[in-house]
Amino acid sequence: MPKERVVDIVEQLTLPILQACDVELVDIEYKKEGGSWFLRVFIDKPGGVDIDDCSRVSEQLSERLDEVDPIPTAYFLEVSSPGAERPLKKPADFERAVGMYVHISLYEPLAGHKSFEGILAAYDEQQATVEFREKGVVKRVEIPVDAIAAARLAIEF
Repeated sequence: MPKERVVDIVEQLTLPILQACDVELVDIEYKKEGGSWFLRVFIDKPGGVDIDDCSRVSEQLSERLDEVDPIPTAYFLEVSSPGAERPLKKPADFERAVGMYVHISLYEPLAGHKSFEGILAAYDEQQATVEFREKGVVKRVEIPVDAIAAARLAIEF
């Protein structure tokens, strides 16, 4: 079964569980590492998730996956927080991140850069505006949303 299909099926099985546990889905990853398959479900909530949240979701999701059995091969299920460098995937993720320090990678260079790290100053469904430092000077770039390959919160050093 294609990885994309597995992720779609798992997402549909996961959403009602997350809603009942009052947490949100950040991302689902299904990939092979070494000789083993891993199904990773990243969850979050305002104030962050704790081990009890992850355990509760893991137990319920594991039972549901055993019932439906959508994955034909053996795999390891991991439910965890997305961490400090949470990915930004959905418009709501970007909207929540306005004013925060982010890292954005692009498909193609823009203004001489293939990635930007700085404050997400603004976001709408067409573009993300990032304020970043280059040689001590604060600059601003408007990045078309369809040019973004990946985005995440970042830790500023």
